[in-house]
Amino acid sequence: MECPYRSRMNQHRSKDTGAHGVASGRSVMKKKSSHKHKHMHHCSPVSASPSESIVGCRIQHKWKEDVFSPVSWWTGTVLVQVPVNSSLYLIKYDGVDCVYGLEIFKDRRVQNLEISPGEIASFRVSDTRLADQLLGRPVAHLFETDDGTKDEWRGLVLSRAPSMPAWFFITYEKDPMLYMYQLMQDYKDGDLRILPDSDDQAELKEPGEVCDTLVGKQVECMNKDGNLRMGTIIQQVQAKPSVYFIKFDDDYHIYVYDMVGS
Repeated sequence: MECPYRSRMNQHRSKDTGAHGVASGRSVMKKKSSHKHKHMHHCSPVSASPSESIVGCRIQHKWKEDVFSPVSWWTGTVLVQVPVNSSLYLIKYDGVDCVYGLEIFKDRRVQNLEISPGEIASFRVSDTRLADQLLGRPVAHLFETDDGTKDEWRGLVLSRAPSMPAWFFITYEKDPMLYMYQLMQDYKDGDLRILPDSDDQAELKEPGEVCDTLVGKQVECMNKDGNLRMGTIIQQVQAKPSVYFIKFDDDYHIYVYDMVGS
């Protein structure tokens, strides 16, 4: 796994699926300083066991991509165990803005896995009204570039991040992967603007209306180079029911697509 510290850099991206979605196309994301988020755990690391839940726990492990690659060390937080694939976990690694999806107990690239028992201490969100206002909304997010100027990225706020309530899941038009940021702090700092909702009424649902879910369905996407990719729809976004998370078999990133018209 590449490790672009607090950045969304060119190496941090995977092959373009070529699918239609919330976003399409690829671009280099410049530096964005992450806000500090303290984790609390009171036990020494122990060997991990798949028989007990590790959701909300801190983990650390070595990563070796292949026999020719160097070993790197990773620490992070387990966000959720994916219901449609109990072997798959969504993980937020320290210093990396995107969310990874790994079968950490099965993936041979994960070595010497350890966990810190006990869940992360709960964090109260000071402005619940703002937190609710952000959900499902299009936003303009400012990131600092190498020369100190700020670059605007348009995106969609998806949900509050599980296990880390001060953080939000978000995706971008230029890069339809799943990312995490402390958006309320960015909003207060003037680095996040809420944009008007689209005039598209197709996504509007009447109260109580049931939306058929595609969670668990297998998908096929053709790359621009003509190669076929296989994946699974792993989650539906409640704030935008037509939007889903997809995990491709050949990638540890999570992609976000609007399945209407795809």
